Amino acid sequence: MSTTTTDDQKLNVLMVGTGEYTTGYVGGKGADSDKSAGVVALTMFDLRRRNKVSRVGMVGVNGTKFPGIRNHMQKCIGDVYDDMDLRCDTYPSDESVDPKAYLTAIETYKRGDVAVIFTPDDTHYEIALACIQKGLHVMVTKPICQTLKEHLSLSAAAKKAGVLVGVEVHKRLDPFYADARDRAAGLGDFQYLYAYMSQPKHQLETFKAWAGKSSDISYYLNSHHVDWSEWTLEGIARPVRVTGTSSTGVAKAKGMDTEDSITLTVQWENLKTKNLGCAVYTSSWVAPKADVHSQQRFFYMGSTGEVTVDQAHRGCTVAVDNQSFASVNPLFMKYTPTNGKFSGQQSLCHKIRTAKKNVSRNMTVLKMC
Repeated sequence: MSTTTTDDQKLNVLMVGTGEYTTGYVGGKGADSDKSAGVVALTMFDLRRRNKVSRVGMVGVNGTKFPGIRNHMQKCIGDVYDDMDLRCDTYPSDESVDPKAYLTAIETYKRGDVAVIFTPDDTHYEIALACIQKGLHVMVTKPICQTLKEHLSLSAAAKKAGVLVGVEVHKRLDPFYADARDRAAGLGDFQYLYAYMSQPKHQLETFKAWAGKSSDISYYLNSHHVDWSEWTLEGIARPVRVTGTSSTGVAKAKGMDTEDSITLTVQWENLKTKNLGCAVYTSSWVAPKADVHSQQRFFYMGSTGEVTVDQAHRGCTVAVDNQSFASVNPLFMKYTPTNGKFSGQQSLCHKIRTAKKNVSRNMTVLKMC
């Protein structure tokens, strides 16, 4: 049976946003972060190399940036990786500036195509809604929008249009976070969580166009751990109260009227027992430059055990009543089920076994031939 992907089966993708996460190009040069080659554009060009994507487009506001972006992508992608086709339709033209260029770009796509949106937080709703109404499937960086009203509106629009709309909360795909979520399901009532995520203060220069104007560090980073809690505690507990506090000084000294760090304290209620739990989420973009670009860690405690994850340093420890304290490695073999199903397909041990089976099967075929 042929597995060749036809042109009709390939996706056409519109990337909305031209900044750090899409291209790695910020302020006329490569970003001073762990994403200097970008993420979204690199991924789409690779998917095209793998015969999964056909047309690739990119839309921003300031078209005069595109010559620099093309040179940057050639240097960081085309000159580094083999067989990368960097052709990309860009909007607006190289000579113009147009905040509504995404509307023009969307009109060149058809129902069933895909839009990937990485723009300032306050623009997500309008852009996503326009894409949905055109019949595009949409993925939006977190937060998908900033108000409950907007969230419900997008949900209703997606159902009406019959399209998929998702938020890019990539910590769900992190093996350590995913394994910790599955372990937490067996640790009884939720008791306590402390979560911290940061980026170095030089990132403020990257975000200066919108920091404190259209969004803040809690939307940008706390959203990851808040989402992990919602994902983990679904059917177990619900949030009943939220309070927030902040730290200030560093950003304001740079002329940015925004918080340096934001801490959310959330009261959770366990659904079955009505017992209360507490979660503390802190995010900051004024951390000193350290061994990693982004510190990401949390401590979760249930009524019968606890899990600690330090994603930046790839560490995970688990303590459970009546069991020995352990440092676990879900990258080797993940035995903890996800919603009752085996979910270790991405672990190293499983991949090795699968590879051995494939080699053995191929050898058998060769012998038969």
